[in-house]
Amino acid sequence: MSLFGKLFSFTQELAIDLGTANTIIIDGDGNIVVEEPSVVAMDQHSDKVRAVGGPAKLMYEKANSGIRVIRPLRDGVIADFNACEQMMRGLIGMAHRGKNLFSPQLRMVIGVPSGSTEVELRAVRDSAEHAGGRDIYLIYEPMAAAIGVGIDVNAPEGNMIVDIGGGTTEIAVISLGGIVTNTSIKMAGDDFTADIQEYMSRQHNVKVSERMAERIKINVGAALTDLTENIPEDYVVYGPNRITALPMEVPVCYQEIAHCLEKSIARIEQAVLNALEATPPELYADIVHNGIYLTGGGALLRGLDKRLTDKIHIPFHVADEPLLCVAKGTGKALKHVNDYTFLMR
Repeated sequence: MSLFGKLFSFTQELAIDLGTANTIIIDGDGNIVVEEPSVVAMDQHSDKVRAVGGPAKLMYEKANSGIRVIRPLRDGVIADFNACEQMMRGLIGMAHRGKNLFSPQLRMVIGVPSGSTEVELRAVRDSAEHAGGRDIYLIYEPMAAAIGVGIDVNAPEGNMIVDIGGGTTEIAVISLGGIVTNTSIKMAGDDFTADIQEYMSRQHNVKVSERMAERIKINVGAALTDLTENIPEDYVVYGPNRITALPMEVPVCYQEIAHCLEKSIARIEQAVLNALEATPPELYADIVHNGIYLTGGGALLRGLDKRLTDKIHIPFHVADEPLLCVAKGTGKALKHVNDYTFLMR
């Protein structure tokens, strides 16, 4: 499209990965135009938006009583409808800032958890409409992740995706353009973070914030207590003693974090086994041959692919850029809204 055409275009296409932790927006040309935390800061008294995305996250757990900092999505679904709408407005505004002389009509494809109820799907549609969307399609996140990985989802062949996001873990077997078996559990990155907070309090008597626990997870998070590669150095945590409030300095190693995440990871293992148990034999054989693909931020947990491979005896592959798989797949779906029959309106 010419520059003139872009400036005066009355329709703009956006693909949105509306995640519990981060929201990613891709434009009609396939470019990532927004990649921001799913956070909005609002004035406590006037309810006006103070900040969205990264600037709002900087205020998280640091705001005064006059500012509410909200994560509108919890467990993969909208927990605060008004805050989600305001956040989407702000992020969509970032996406088409300076690209149009007039406010465009928005065609959107939005990724949603595969375990969403009709009420939850309606909440996403309503938020998108109130944020300016006119032509809205929804796609289940495991399907989007599979497309983002590069799988031919329309092929007569079984493929399994395990998408570990911030709020939910989505496990799906995909064949012939549809989801054959599907498991969605509310056990994912946020639960890992909460496990670390609880462990640091119980084991080391130190209070750590959600943001600090997230940094621990990123720096020394692991699924195995005996890593053979990619071994991180100990991470030093600073915080107040839970009892005396005196400052503490605690070095944390990856073995500790692997131990404290054990129960949560075991739940994901069991969910994968349950999904495999419900898989038809022919598709099961395809999965054994092709392996299982790990996507989402949780896929970056050190040693997770090896642990699952050893436990389930099927190869697990961590996708390239696992954080972006759902967004990329949603972006590809945006280009094929008339061809992909699994998109929901």
